[in-house]
Amino acid sequence: MTVTGRGAEPLPVEGEPRGPRAWAGRAGWAVADATVVARRYLAHLVYKPDELVGTLMIPVLAVLLFGFVFGEAMGAAMGVGGEDYREFLMPGLFALTMAFGIGNTTIAVVTDVGRGVVDRFRTLPMAPSALLVGRSMADVVSALVDLVVLVGMGLLVGWRWHEGPGSALAALGLLLLLRLAFTWIGIYLGLLVRGPEAAMKLFSLVFPLAMVAETFVPTEVIPTWLAPVAEWNPLSATVLACRELFGSTTVVGESWVAQNALLMAVVWPLVLLAVFVPLATRRYRKLGR
Repeated sequence: MTVTGRGAEPLPVEGEPRGPRAWAGRAGWAVADATVVARRYLAHLVYKPDELVGTLMIPVLAVLLFGFVFGEAMGAAMGVGGEDYREFLMPGLFALTMAFGIGNTTIAVVTDVGRGVVDRFRTLPMAPSALLVGRSMADVVSALVDLVVLVGMGLLVGWRWHEGPGSALAALGLLLLLRLAFTWIGIYLGLLVRGPEAAMKLFSLVFPLAMVAETFVPTEVIPTWLAPVAEWNPLSATVLACRELFGSTTVVGESWVAQNALLMAVVWPLVLLAVFVPLATRRYRKLGR
């Protein structure tokens, strides 16, 4: 038996088992609560599929515009044909979709805060971590759906992976890891800002992050003064690593980060998680005080 307080960890009652068994019980309780919260968020996709469609519109339009309308010109700037450019482009669009998820997460969290959903959850006898962890779990599942749709579209326009299913799954794993890190950035921003309008303004900052990277063109054709920013962009590491794992057309730069893209595709998300998980948790605990 446990006694819980508003937004507090369960307090052990006299006679309750302690030690590893108690810790395992609390961990299982927290996972179960987080799963329930995640299912609640995912149910919204069933009743409001327009949110999923809206998320996919930008990358789908980017496939059509940059793959076919501007593909030949951009491919020529790189010294490749339009079909090879689409091979180059698709991993960048996969990562771009993961980055745009920051906006969806921020708006969803700030909406829940504004409507009092977060306060109602905090009064329930549930694990304090469940709301934030459940939100991140739901966003990763939603991102997986996004990737399945985009991979299907990529196959339709001639994109293929060339290094076998194991490497392809590893690339998808890196993309989901990046999305998990961006989810916690979105959670923190959603707890920080005061309304959806402010969240939309913050979302505009994602565009420079997405464009000054290896998403559409290699850093070799980016202005020299912007090249270091693009090379050290977390998005670039994941894009380069995915192109390597997919066996897509790529131009690998000579910088240290470009030569170690696989390593940095793991390090960058872990660094972001190490920064934003504590920030989001601390901000969540301060709500309502």
